[in-house]
Amino acid sequence: MPDDALYPYVLDPKLTTQVWGGDELVRVYGKHGDPNARYGESWECWDTDPVTNGTLQGSTVADLRATLGARLLGDIDPQRIFPVLTKIITAHDWLSVQVHPDDAYARRVEHQPFGKTECWYVLAAEPNAQIVYGWKRDTSREEYEQRVRDGTLTEILHYLTLKAGDTIYIPHGLVHAIGPGLTIFETQQASDLTYRMFDYDRVGLDGKPRELHVRKAADVLYYKATTAGTLAQIEYEFEGLDRTALIADEHFVVERIVAGAEPATMATHRRPLIVMSLDAPLDVSTSDTNVALGRFQTTLVPAAGDWCTVRASAGDAAPFMFVTPPRDREELPARLLAAGVGQATIDAFMAQFVNPGGGLRRSTGV
Repeated sequence: MPDDALYPYVLDPKLTTQVWGGDELVRVYGKHGDPNARYGESWECWDTDPVTNGTLQGSTVADLRATLGARLLGDIDPQRIFPVLTKIITAHDWLSVQVHPDDAYARRVEHQPFGKTECWYVLAAEPNAQIVYGWKRDTSREEYEQRVRDGTLTEILHYLTLKAGDTIYIPHGLVHAIGPGLTIFETQQASDLTYRMFDYDRVGLDGKPRELHVRKAADVLYYKATTAGTLAQIEYEFEGLDRTALIADEHFVVERIVAGAEPATMATHRRPLIVMSLDAPLDVSTSDTNVALGRFQTTLVPAAGDWCTVRASAGDAAPFMFVTPPRDREELPARLLAAGVGQATIDAFMAQFVNPGGGLRRSTGV
């Protein structure tokens, strides 16, 4: 494969219609689609997303895995689906109350490689917009199943009010739902395994009742009360960039970074990087190749380059979302320590992903 095959790949996202969707993804976020459709999600970096630029234009991320292997992925297995999925989600109505399995359950029951842990960064929020986040008190499988039958499940759900800039961590096993008036940047394991527990007795876009997965949800649910809420974040400066550390677990590191008018270089650490511009255009370069991202566009930077350069295309500042699958959980802490962040602050930040929800288990293995 020639060197001109290694450059930032601009991706064309997959749009999904949803009963709770609307027109913002086309009207506000510039996605290509039917302006009259009820789009709920834009899958910004996904295995089947095609590349729109350069010599590999038309190739999907899956094609890149097959042809580039370690040059795209570093030491990540190229035979498996690209491990991280990023999305923009816009909600006009409540999403279903749902839960996701862990890797062990996904492999044993669904014959899929990954379960689903995810996180949300709130891009926009109407006043008093809420999510479901765990239980308001301890419950049990028996009570959960009974409340599904009698329609009272919402009485024991824990609700959080969110604002723009908030971050939420959703490990497997945690009951959750996005409410109306929220636009979310979601980062998750590359899995679409979702077990619906309750869906407000509504029908889908096909006019048929939406399927519930009550038994499978019961298998994987965590039944203790949830005491955690929005996450603490760390603002710091590194590599000449103003950065905000948002998420750091074994699956993904997520940050919000602000590029300035002068170019700044970020190391790849031999891992693929996902970069999504926010509300200002952004230039992303590797070696001799530069790509210009418009608002809310995503590029995938291959691992084989040692670095990529970012700068604001217009004006003094261009914020963007940065996601990478880390080699280990110490990758972000090491960067924070090098930037002068105190060890106690780093430890408190990382503890949010070890014991989320106030005692949430790390693996169900059910």
